[in-house]
Amino acid sequence: MSGDQKRQLEQTLWNIADELRGKMHADEFRDYILGFIFYKYLSEKQSLYADNLLQGEAEEDYRKLTDPELMKAIHSESLETLGYFLEPSQLFDTIAKKGNSKAENKEGEGSASNYILDELDEVLTHIEQSTMGTESEEDFTALFEDMDLQSTKLGRSVSARNELISKILTHLNGIDFKLGDTKADVLGDAYEYLIGKFAAGAGKKAGEFYTPQQVSSILAKIVTTGKKKLRSVYDPTCGSGSLLLRVAKEAQVAEFYGQEMNRTTYNLARMNMILHDVHYRDFDIQQEDTLEVPKHLDLRFEAVVANPPFSAQWKGKDNPLHLQDERFCEYGRLAPTSKADFAFLQHMIYQLADNGTMACVLPHGVLFRGAAEGHIREYLIKELNYLDAVIGLPANLFYGTSIPACILVLKKCRQKDASILFVDASGDGHFEKVKNQNVLRDSDVGLIVETYRERKVEDKFSYEATIAEIEENDWNLNIPRYVDTFEEEGRVDLGTVAKALHDLEDELVETNDEITGFCKELNIPTPF
Repeated sequence: MSGDQKRQLEQTLWNIADELRGKMHADEFRDYILGFIFYKYLSEKQSLYADNLLQGEAEEDYRKLTDPELMKAIHSESLETLGYFLEPSQLFDTIAKKGNSKAENKEGEGSASNYILDELDEVLTHIEQSTMGTESEEDFTALFEDMDLQSTKLGRSVSARNELISKILTHLNGIDFKLGDTKADVLGDAYEYLIGKFAAGAGKKAGEFYTPQQVSSILAKIVTTGKKKLRSVYDPTCGSGSLLLRVAKEAQVAEFYGQEMNRTTYNLARMNMILHDVHYRDFDIQQEDTLEVPKHLDLRFEAVVANPPFSAQWKGKDNPLHLQDERFCEYGRLAPTSKADFAFLQHMIYQLADNGTMACVLPHGVLFRGAAEGHIREYLIKELNYLDAVIGLPANLFYGTSIPACILVLKKCRQKDASILFVDASGDGHFEKVKNQNVLRDSDVGLIVETYRERKVEDKFSYEATIAEIEENDWNLNIPRYVDTFEEEGRVDLGTVAKALHDLEDELVETNDEITGFCKELNIPTPF
């Protein structure tokens, strides 16, 4: 598929979303559109797989299959390979065509034969139930729970809701997702595009599930530096899973792990994994509060990436167990309950493998705030020697907040007294403004990554600081202390300034004389 065709597909999908836009908030109609696309994907995947199994049989078209023994065999093989099963009557195009039917009753009026809501609801439930008792059960359980087909937001009456859903399914049914093309991830890319578009319209809530693509690209390129294959990648606040999948664009990833607290976003992440053709055995996405109920503590990961919620509240000292928690106790202090930034950082460090790299996005406050955070920061640098780089990003880069953020890069295998790289990519010339949002360009991403990988020192952009220098600054990592971006102003010619002021005075006298003349002609008093 060419670039133009890809963009056309993305725009087509976004236009289909117009059917719901205006009826509900972006984060609500997102769940319906992405859910229907996912259902279409599962259907086409099932059909392609079954047709492949039927090659050489008398009935080669799965949609027309009637042999119960063959159906039973396909059911068994599908659960083993795909992780779910759909009968021919449950496929997306079958339901879509029924919803689009224009059958008439004896009086010539439209009949109820195109009513599909109950049947569609049963199919979505069946997808989840087909996995019960199998390896894939956890990955499919309650995937469609946010799609309430009887919600009055879809229409005041049953017929209105049925008409709207039928219309959306018909539009989607006319799109070829080209799942047979194994070299192209057309649908995956389009899905990512839609997630980004929904994030742009979701306001503050967008930060719960989406990291801007260019920022994700920086994190992914950093953690894959020098590696073509990764044993595992982990995101403790994985949102829609886009950041995990971005790492897979830079290196071959064997296993994906993530945890997400928001139930709806957790469902989206699992859909995103499956839709990007990540086998259900190769990912483990869990739903729970990572700091309070971590699900993967016994594992260590070769790559860790994250964009945790900025300065979120957590229980901290209010939970006595945290004082003995292996993730936090080594540092001697807990992150403040009002700001969980360092708690997330400590959690990720604990899960990082000895040969791994970690890159995470955090607010600038982690670089300089004192008290407990200052103590943890000092221990992290002085005693553990894990901090490898600090990268400052432009303000207004993330959905839902305009504050500037930074990327911290950490490694457990750094040499003693190795320097720490500081990069200031926050200034003009390192981003472009698109409407109300600042956006990193490909060239900006390339410069940041190249500077990190080659440890480049460039005037007013990057600097390598020794541990001694950082200690002199009392372990404060505020980037301007290390990267001097001050631009000296040009010399001022006082003689030229004095002449300009004198000329302005002369012009003012002439103007006042003109105004006085006009006032006399009009027989009105002058204003001065």
